[in-house]
Amino acid sequence: MSFSWPWALTALLAVPLLLAIRWWLNRRRKRSAITVSSVALIRAALPGRSSWRRRVPVWLFLAGLLALGFALARPEASVSVPSNSTSVLLAIDVSGSMCSTDVQPNRFTVATDAARKFVREQEDGTRIGLVAFSGIAGLLVAPTTDKDSLLDAIDTLRTARGTAIGQAILTSIDAIAESNPRVAKTGVELTDPGQLGDYEPDTIVVLTDGSNTTGVDPETAAEQAAARRVRVYTIGFGTTEPAPMVCTADQIGGDSPFGGGRGWGGGRGGGRNQEIDEQALTQVADTTGGRYFRAEDADQLVDVLTDLPREFNLRKQDVEITFWFVLAASLLVVTAVGLSLWWNRPQPYRPSSE
Repeated sequence: MSFSWPWALTALLAVPLLLAIRWWLNRRRKRSAITVSSVALIRAALPGRSSWRRRVPVWLFLAGLLALGFALARPEASVSVPSNSTSVLLAIDVSGSMCSTDVQPNRFTVATDAARKFVREQEDGTRIGLVAFSGIAGLLVAPTTDKDSLLDAIDTLRTARGTAIGQAILTSIDAIAESNPRVAKTGVELTDPGQLGDYEPDTIVVLTDGSNTTGVDPETAAEQAAARRVRVYTIGFGTTEPAPMVCTADQIGGDSPFGGGRGWGGGRGGGRNQEIDEQALTQVADTTGGRYFRAEDADQLVDVLTDLPREFNLRKQDVEITFWFVLAASLLVVTAVGLSLWWNRPQPYRPSSE
């Protein structure tokens, strides 16, 4: 919690000041006490109150003054609020290893189906961009609210050689910079990269089934994203079980390791074991304030992509909470006054039966 007017906290000194005045008045009252002939008569004339009934209204009143003192300083709390300006850059790995059939019918089919579902289920108004990467990375669709164009672009994805995870992150940063003036492009030298502020609402999601084989190191790219306060969420997709590499003709690009123009089956001679570089993906997420997720089948991948908006559609914002302190102060003071009046109300006269 922070305060817009911290100097106003000096008003809290009123509480110890009132306690000191009360203590001084009590001492003075004791000194000026008079002697009476019958203490019983005095006690009979006073309303019956226990010691805690005398103290409770006082402490409630002082607590109300403390709350009011904090309210004067205009307290603020950092809370998570929905962001209405989020851009999501979805970077999908289209390397040849996505033809692995350890996830049926193959990783490529499951990944593209999950991407389509992710796009369809986003709220209207959410801007989504699409980046595809293999040995190079390219922006297929700039952040847009047009879901049809995104779905059409996903249908054009084809496999190719290599895996450039770092370059995919840099390409996504540049796409965000086109629509968010607070995010500098990757070729721009930051004036003060050491001074970090709040995270931008724009987010990068990297879906890959392997490790970086070419281009910029992913951790170097993550440092670029962190310097611009852009979160990167990473998803490692697939299992470690060896499996044949099978892609259909319409999933193979001209630069595919299997050649273009026809389907390819890798059932001969066993399968290929493609290890996911979880350490690098975790480091990228940790460096940028994101998270790493592992998905080994279609259901897990869909669950990860479906739950992601809960992660990055919220952003931290300082919200003034003065109202709640004023409300608390009012309730405490009113309760203190009410209890004091109730417990000190005149008692009805009851004549003695004697």
